[in-house]
Amino acid sequence: MEPISRAPSQRLFLVLIALFVSMASGRACAAQQHVLANLPDAPTPKEPLDEPQQKAATSRPTTTYDILSRRSFFFPDLAYTTRPLSSGQKFLLAADESAAPSALIVAAMSAGITQARNSWPGYGQGWNAYGKRYGATLALNASTDMFGTFLLPSVLHHDPRYFVLSHGTFSQKVGHALKSVLVTRTDSGGRAPNISGILGPLGAEGLANTYLPDAERSAGQTFERFGIQIAVIAAGNVAKEFWPAIFKTLRVGKVMPGASPDARSDSARQ
Repeated sequence: MEPISRAPSQRLFLVLIALFVSMASGRACAAQQHVLANLPDAPTPKEPLDEPQQKAATSRPTTTYDILSRRSFFFPDLAYTTRPLSSGQKFLLAADESAAPSALIVAAMSAGITQARNSWPGYGQGWNAYGKRYGATLALNASTDMFGTFLLPSVLHHDPRYFVLSHGTFSQKVGHALKSVLVTRTDSGGRAPNISGILGPLGAEGLANTYLPDAERSAGQTFERFGIQIAVIAAGNVAKEFWPAIFKTLRVGKVMPGASPDARSDSARQ
């Protein structure tokens, strides 16, 4: 059978259809390439951290602190910056603590209680005896500050300031205050046993044996005073923990600075 011949018009029609199909497919390919070119790159899987990086990531602190908006007049050791202190700044902080209103008030109360209980009986009674007790207490506090805020923290690279816990319940804040007696912040922002806070008062009590009455210079009396001083420090930490919130609530921050609402520690260190 002979093949059926197509008319020229049919041949031209078929050629036009083929040309149209090829043009359409070319445009579709170009459009697809344009879309693919504009798509964002596929996310690349993150490389697993090596062991030192994993340790660094897991060792980052999670506790946050409130930083005072400015230096506190009543409690100079309340932190108002996260920058580490130099040895000179620690010395100035120790001097400020010794002459702070909180230290003067606590010394006056302590001397009154000591005299009422007739402790340190070698000083006797009366206003003259009270003055001696008050002076001895001020000297004890000053030496404690020099040992525990300047000398030992400078050698051990400890940060002697108190950092208020940013958030937490009443019991959590009290727990943080008591824990700060045994655990301190380092200059690098880490945590370490508070050797400065323990040996500082102990060294001050040993030095006090050079000016207290003879009956107070025994080892038993020295460690008894040391225990009382640690308890006073713990109570002072509790007062410092709630101090910014109290004065912020009473709206007297211009006199006694309160906590800055948006000034928190850089890496929330613990």
